[in-house]
Amino acid sequence: MTSDRRSGSGDPARSLKLLWRVPEDAPRRGPQQRLNIDTVVAVAIGLADADGLDAVTMRRVAQRLGVVPMTLYTYVPGKAELLDLMLDTAYLRMPRTDTAGQPWRARLTAVAEENRAMFEEHPWAATISTGRPPLGPGLMAKYEHELSALDGLGLDDVEMDAALTFLLTFVQANARSAAEARAARQESAMDDAQWWAANAPLLEKVFDPTAYPTAARVGAAAGSAQGAAYSPEHAWEFGLGRVLDGLAVLIDRPAEPAGPETR
Repeated sequence: MTSDRRSGSGDPARSLKLLWRVPEDAPRRGPQQRLNIDTVVAVAIGLADADGLDAVTMRRVAQRLGVVPMTLYTYVPGKAELLDLMLDTAYLRMPRTDTAGQPWRARLTAVAEENRAMFEEHPWAATISTGRPPLGPGLMAKYEHELSALDGLGLDDVEMDAALTFLLTFVQANARSAAEARAARQESAMDDAQWWAANAPLLEKVFDPTAYPTAARVGAAAGSAQGAAYSPEHAWEFGLGRVLDGLAVLIDRPAEPAGPETR
């Protein structure tokens, strides 16, 4: 994966200072700046939302702001750091549902839905690898909020972090698949039913259902039930249910019996 699709690929010290808005050690000389980091990030997010992450270049952001590219580098040192700022800003703006007192499945479902909504608003965010996440205020607020859904369930700290990662990995994978399905419809200018109708005559000529009886039976049943070979909504409902079932093995496990009392 290229650096422009991976968070934390720039200078971590520079990114952290920008994320937390740490002032420069020495005041800048020269004319007063007429832009600020928030404005730069807002324009970059707008470009990514409209045209995808590849549309975000320092040159295009500068053009939208009405400045020359070299001016932009006085605010953000490069695209890698800009990506960190964009992602953290998206995290900071996410809704945070108050689920205090609700069952754990409802709390984790709310966390999943919040992330799904963020990916729908910013599809580019689902394409970014976050193995080295930008530890900015948005991420920390998000992490604190999401861990609260797992707190008090009998999990140790490592299990809490792993359970959250397990849930969010599913959400991001589902968001990527949903975005790819939307892109396929847009590029072909056909919905799934139209695409299958257009290709059915050729498929009937080359596909022998007797050679692949299970695939033919299951594929036909799934396609009929979902209205397409792949349904992001069905994948979401089915997958989230199975993720929660898997976590139930940990969360609902019987308490270990207490050891013999020390006399």
